[in-house]
Amino acid sequence: MPKVKTNSGAKKRFSFTGTGKIKRGHAYKSHILTKKTKKQKRRLTHVSLVDSANINSVKLMLVKK
Repeated sequence: MPKVKTNSGAKKRFSFTGTGKIKRGHAYKSHILTKKTKKQKRRLTHVSLVDSANINSVKLMLVKK
């Protein structure tokens, strides 16, 4: 049987908190920043948690079976 690999794209984008929740970064903060307001860019900087609707799919990508 071959090894089951973690999704390498998800590995770079998500991480676990100490209590087992999944952290994510906000999208829309990488380019075309000149037309976005300072307030918008500042809010996109912070880390947030993955929504409950997406937790199962993200865990499947991160956890080795």
